[in-house]
Amino acid sequence: MYAVIETGGKQYRVQEGAVLRVEKLVAEAGAPVEFDRVLLIADGENVRCGRPYLEGGKVTATVSAQGKGRTVEIVKFRRRKHHRKQAGHRQPYTEVRITGISG
Repeated sequence: MYAVIETGGKQYRVQEGAVLRVEKLVAEAGAPVEFDRVLLIADGENVRCGRPYLEGGKVTATVSAQGKGRTVEIVKFRRRKHHRKQAGHRQPYTEVRITGISG
């Protein structure tokens, strides 16, 4: 059994026991989280799709950790102009473990 959920402007294919990193959620480690924007639930041959979301569909998860991703280097450079700009960015994420799919 698997489901497709939407969170943080992205779509994820999840199944029970899976661990995934999503955009930062406001929750402490160990706290339960519910995703109610379920696009699809599939159980073998039985596939149900929503328009755009599935009525009564829900995916539950627990927050494993909060963190920041790897550093992405941003460099802007203009040759012969004495112009060089350098910065870095670390995107925050929330790691969740899927505990149940219902709907």
